[in-house]
Amino acid sequence: MFNPLFEIERSVRQVPASFGRQELLNDPEWEVGFAASLRESQPREELLSLFARFRTSESAFDATMRRVLLRALCKRVGSDLKVGPDVVLKHTETMEFGDCVFIGAQAIIQGRFDGTCRIGSHVWIGPQAYFDARSLILEDYVGWGPGAKVLGSVHTGIPSGQPIITTDLVIKPVTVGAGADIGMNASILPGVHIGAHSIIGAGAVVTHDVPEYAIVAGVPARVIRDRREN
Repeated sequence: MFNPLFEIERSVRQVPASFGRQELLNDPEWEVGFAASLRESQPREELLSLFARFRTSESAFDATMRRVLLRALCKRVGSDLKVGPDVVLKHTETMEFGDCVFIGAQAIIQGRFDGTCRIGSHVWIGPQAYFDARSLILEDYVGWGPGAKVLGSVHTGIPSGQPIITTDLVIKPVTVGAGADIGMNASILPGVHIGAHSIIGAGAVVTHDVPEYAIVAGVPARVIRDRREN
């Protein structure tokens, strides 16, 4: 007799990680030189306009141009940056990317003219992610699930008689430790530190610091267990 549950279980496979284990490919010298030339010869407005021209296509040429232009626009870009189509970056002059970073389609990174945005090496950012990157650090080997969000600022709401959106903005640093994994559609609120090698469950709303190696889930998120426990 056909058993659909048995068939589903039998189809489950475990395969080696691909992105996390891939070797770094150094960018060719002509790309690095081209980016340096663009940075020196073109105003930022023109570079941003060029980036918009190559922003939407999935072709290899357009992907290469996105990497070249971000190297010219950002504070620092390492080798092997991959930027999907329709990615939006604001205040690129404050952004630093390590080696072997992937940014999925339609992700948004919103910086600030006097802010800090540092994304380490071997970081994978899923499609439709959102970063309030006014004061944000993602350390190496962070996995960021599709649709996951981080908020780095909040309005004071004082005085109470004013519309909240007109009150002062408080910027609180957010840091995500090395090797942490942020689940799909999770939300990290201002001022939170995510410990290294921790797991944030899908859809979790993280309002407080997360210890290293912790698994947290829920709304608001709470610690379920330590990954080092058998």
